[in-house]
Amino acid sequence: MRDQTDQTDRCDTSHRTAVRPNDLADRSAQPAAVPAPARSAARPAVGPGRQAVLGRGAVPVPAHAVRRSGASGVLPASPPGELRALGEVRAWPRSFADRLTNPLPGGVREFARLAREGAFRPGPDGLRGIPDLPYEPAPLPAAAPGTVAVTWAGHASWVVRIGGLTVLTDPVWSRRILGTPARMTPVGVRWEELPPIDAVVISHNHYDHLDAPTLKRLPRDTPLFVPAGLGRWCRRRRFTRVTELDWWEAAELGGVRFDFVPAHHWSKRSLLDTCRSLWGGWALTDTATDKKVYFAGDTGYGHWFAEIGRRHAGIDLALLPIGAYAPRWWLRDVHADPEEAVQACLDLGAERMAPMHWATFVLSAEPVLEPLHRTYAAWTAAGLPRENLWDLAIGGSGVL
Repeated sequence: MRDQTDQTDRCDTSHRTAVRPNDLADRSAQPAAVPAPARSAARPAVGPGRQAVLGRGAVPVPAHAVRRSGASGVLPASPPGELRALGEVRAWPRSFADRLTNPLPGGVREFARLAREGAFRPGPDGLRGIPDLPYEPAPLPAAAPGTVAVTWAGHASWVVRIGGLTVLTDPVWSRRILGTPARMTPVGVRWEELPPIDAVVISHNHYDHLDAPTLKRLPRDTPLFVPAGLGRWCRRRRFTRVTELDWWEAAELGGVRFDFVPAHHWSKRSLLDTCRSLWGGWALTDTATDKKVYFAGDTGYGHWFAEIGRRHAGIDLALLPIGAYAPRWWLRDVHADPEEAVQACLDLGAERMAPMHWATFVLSAEPVLEPLHRTYAAWTAAGLPRENLWDLAIGGSGVL
């Protein structure tokens, strides 16, 4: 399967009405079954076009709020946190299928059921919310030494400035990806407005996370941090500084530590390469201040979150997926729903959560506004401080 041709990173926004994500909770069109929490008058502004500037105080997690999955895991292939050399060329097993949490769906019966239920995309009612998706790009905030700044470009693409570096996560600036309708919202940060990119982290090789046209825009000496087995794909595209890591391995660049951690997902880019490369998330740590950002990539819910939190204590901000979860019988094992994302934040022991993996591409059957409404409700039900839910709009930023 060949890579897509390059696409423009602009979409027509003339039909849009500016909507702050904080205002979504107040909309009368919100489903009654998942009411949004009341807005707090003391809540710092974290909507699009603004920054959230918050302290580092700890948030106690009630013991009763944490549950653990009973799924059994694969023991890490190497000691936790083992540091590897940058750019090391390594040999890997032919398949990582033994790392799957559950067998993958995809048989004839499953596809027949999807077709019968018409569950590939939302119905007309579910798509009506597209004009109200939170999109308000703004200039990138200043990132002084010792601070961490994140800006959501859309889907799983973030501009993370940490330890003096600018890091992109799963950068997708294309208007369209293979097999999916064009973006519902434009990219939140114009490519021309990005500062020089010091590193890129990739979670796995699915087209909505590994976008060849976007990577082609980068200088070929940009350091790439990728899962085990994906280095050859990058080197074929002439990238010269590619670091492949297994779960629980790490590398350091310019005062930032890049730890590759497990996820409940899978990999596939063509008909013949299922699970040939690994999948996972990234814990980025400023080694001078010990501030940590966890980027989950793409994942279902399961036991790995508690283990990640144990090995990487003190996560300041967790970037967690909340969309592409319906129908549950099809996607439960590989995509967390909003309630599971909030539970994952608790399992991680993370102080703050920023939702992602919604409001950008139509990948599944839930109504396009539902993920955020359900996240509001789950966050409130868990008794967590409202200001620690960074419900950023696409283009919005938060600063630690």
